[in-house]
Formats: sequence, C-alpha cells, structure tokens
Amino acid sequence: MTGRTVPPVAAATPTKGASPKAKAKRRERHSPEQIVAKLRDADATLKGGKDLAAVLQSWGVSEATFNHWRNQSGGMKSEEAKRLKQLENENRRLKQIVAHKELDIQMLKHVASKNW
Repeated sequence: MTGRTVPPVAAATPTKGASPKAKAKRRERHSPEQIVAKLRDADATLKGGKDLAAVLQSWGVSEATFNHWRNQSGGMKSEEAKRLKQLENENRRLKQIVAHKELDIQMLKHVASKNW
C-alpha cells in the first residue's frame, strides 16, 4: 500500500447545500397534459419557422426526449394521454400482484412437497 486515500465519490443528486447551477440540472417530470401541450406548441412553432434546437433549448429537454414524446403520444389529446398513463400504472400494479401470487404458489408447492 502506498498510503494514498481515495477521495469520496460525489453524490449524483444535488444535496441541500448544492450550488444553484447543480439545482438547475435536476430532472423535471412532465405530466401527460404538459407533454401533449408542448408537442402541440412545438408543431405550431416549427410551422412558424423557428428552429427545433431553439424550441428544445427553451424547454430544457433533449431531442431524444422530444422524439420519445412524439412517438409515445403524438396526435393524442391531453385526456387520452392522461388515461393512457393511468392504464399503464394500473397494468404495472397488476403485474406486481401476479408476480407476488406466483411466488406464493411456488412457496406453497415447495412446502407441500416436503422436500426441504
């Protein structure tokens, strides 16, 4: 050993005493309604002749995020996007319930077989 110490790794999320610049980089979650509204505004702005990069910079999102939003909810109304998000959350919850039930069934089969 050389006696050198390794500096601690910086936290990935800004801490309480973080600089304003670090706080500004924190990710923001957008609701389905906000996404649909932003996509609608982007279409109008792009038709008006403004550059896509300028629109994305004003929003603070990347082009990949914009393309993901467009592929996921392009052409939807805000109510439809909200309903889709609710259905996805319900589907995720139901899949978790099924997974837990499957574990219970496997455990009961193992106990019933008395091979332990």
